[in-house]
Amino acid sequence: MKPVDHIEPTTATQSPNFGVLDWIRIITRGGLVILLLAFSFSLLLLIRLIERPCFGLQRPLTPYITQFVCRNTLRVFGIGHEVHGVLMKHHGAVVANHVSWLDILALNASKRIYFVSKSEVAKWPGIGWLAQGTGTLFVDRERGKALEHTALVESRLKAGHKLLFFPEGTSTDGLTVTRFKSTLFEAFMSEQSRDSLYIQPVVIIYLGPDQTLSQFYSWWGEMEFAEHLLRILAAKAQGTVRIKYLPPVRTSDFADRKSLAYLLETEIRSEYYSQMQSDSDRPNVANS
Repeated sequence: MKPVDHIEPTTATQSPNFGVLDWIRIITRGGLVILLLAFSFSLLLLIRLIERPCFGLQRPLTPYITQFVCRNTLRVFGIGHEVHGVLMKHHGAVVANHVSWLDILALNASKRIYFVSKSEVAKWPGIGWLAQGTGTLFVDRERGKALEHTALVESRLKAGHKLLFFPEGTSTDGLTVTRFKSTLFEAFMSEQSRDSLYIQPVVIIYLGPDQTLSQFYSWWGEMEFAEHLLRILAAKAQGTVRIKYLPPVRTSDFADRKSLAYLLETEIRSEYYSQMQSDSDRPNVANS
């Protein structure tokens, strides 16, 4: 199926012009999210003082706090959260297309997972601290660090963590799925563990307030995070993020990381475009 390509860029790429009611929503929603984060992150760090010496890399308690925060942040924003498909119980990882920073909330809300992120994120004010506190695995994407990446991922997998990463390497405009980078898949091809590892592809779709395909939540290119956040906080009506879990694949069924990455890319792209086409076929398709 061909991608939907007739939707024009939306007001999400234009500078916002907030009115009084918009600022009331921004302050109200933003204040609630700050209180939620402050309380929950403090509790997480307190529990982690006990968790770390007792369980090391394993985190039997704190992922529940992360999931609670993500679910309720979406509720405060007013964004609907749909989950379709069956979450795998196998040992391994999850990969998804990448549309927005909201993907992190949407995916954590439905599954207790640990993100794999580029090392620069750890240095970002606020977001970096939260990512570190919740157990995000940071990797340096330099080619010479491939073996180091593999060792880090393998150590997390051995600890029973379900890792999640975005193979596209960057977020998109919400209208396409770009080529998957295969480097991080190398850690799943180890002869010692590949027979027991599975990877589950996941599709993320954002719908506007009228429940049709929307670019409103897409965050890509040169968009400023703060401006995009304010726009979402200010929105009078919100849409829905739809998460669809596809059947997992066993890594030992693939000859190498490139064939594994290609199959997962194909599965996600096919389902993504199918979902997009289904939504675009509805009347009054609009970009919120």
